Amino acid sequence: MKIGIERHAEIKKLLKGKRVSVVCNISSVDGKFIHCVDVLKALGVNVRSIMGPQHGFVLDKQDNMKESPDAVSPEYGIPVYSLYGKSREPQSNMLKDIDAVVLDLQDVGARYYTFIYTMANVMKACARLGIEFVVLDRPNPLNGITVEGGAVQKGFESFVGMYPISNRHGMTVGELALMFNEEFGIGCEFRVIKLDGWNRKKYWDELGTGRSWVMPSPNMPTFDTALVYVGQCLLEATNISEGRGTTRPFEIFGAPFVDHKKFLAHNAIKSLKGVTLRPLYFEPTFNKFKGEVCKGFQIHVVDKNKFNSLKTGLAVIYALHDLYPNKFKFTPPPYEYEYKKMPIDILLGSNVPRTILEKGVSFKEFCDQVDEGREQFMNIRKKYLIYK
Repeated sequence: MKIGIERHAEIKKLLKGKRVSVVCNISSVDGKFIHCVDVLKALGVNVRSIMGPQHGFVLDKQDNMKESPDAVSPEYGIPVYSLYGKSREPQSNMLKDIDAVVLDLQDVGARYYTFIYTMANVMKACARLGIEFVVLDRPNPLNGITVEGGAVQKGFESFVGMYPISNRHGMTVGELALMFNEEFGIGCEFRVIKLDGWNRKKYWDELGTGRSWVMPSPNMPTFDTALVYVGQCLLEATNISEGRGTTRPFEIFGAPFVDHKKFLAHNAIKSLKGVTLRPLYFEPTFNKFKGEVCKGFQIHVVDKNKFNSLKTGLAVIYALHDLYPNKFKFTPPPYEYEYKKMPIDILLGSNVPRTILEKGVSFKEFCDQVDEGREQFMNIRKKYLIYK
């Protein structure tokens, strides 16, 4: 299999003689760990600037809403513009004298992962300024078939859910870009340098040799992290630790007040398949409960084909809300530049799941509400799948 940055002939042909800005971060490497900027320059591409997404070009920013400044790359001697700073959309001065913008970022298959909305914002700027936009495509590490959850409802769009797509979307960055451009009306001049030999049934750990996981953001250290992220990211909107400040973010969760036995005995937790929750104790070094001993669990996915990440995250929230009504809390804004709506509402794409949970609905009703809009998304999605 070849990823977009490894398709050298297509890149040379498409970008010959053009002045290029690259949207990437330090993890944007090929199968030999050569950075995409180095690959492009070796191919004779005139790279004039870099634009970095959330966490910064060098991945030095750990948490949400930790902004990166503009800088000059000491390695390349060119500007590095932040797309997670004063602005999240490229300004006209960033694209002055640029003929094409190339994006090479590894997505993790979740609606909330902000790289895809950085991409959308770049596409909007390219459409406005008449600049060509090129995606160097990469595989969806969670496979390109499985979809979990419903769509963002009108009025709940945000930087963790700009368009009505599912929590686990089952698409590549290139396919999402095609959808954003055509279905949602961005309308930029657009090309995808496609994957060669990718089977959309395969997870990241099934891609074969020569395809190591390189963490695309500081708290996405392993493929195992990505596997649980769709569900566990929801804990960012609660007072429960999602494992930031541990060596296994998102795989570990808990709080000082959790009782291991009571939690595991809850029917919502007992309904889960393909996963074992192993009791443990942990003390975060930063973020929630810094320096406090938490009782919680590590998520061990024992059968990823039966495992439903979103349902697992919903079960965790449902059980904690049920068992600890006076201690479990949904956190207030701000969250990812939303200052009015509740963080859990923009992550789930609606305020209905939260409000019905607080009224005491069954776990099934809670999950069914989160699935609202899934069929509509599936009908839209199938028009933009470019791999078999």
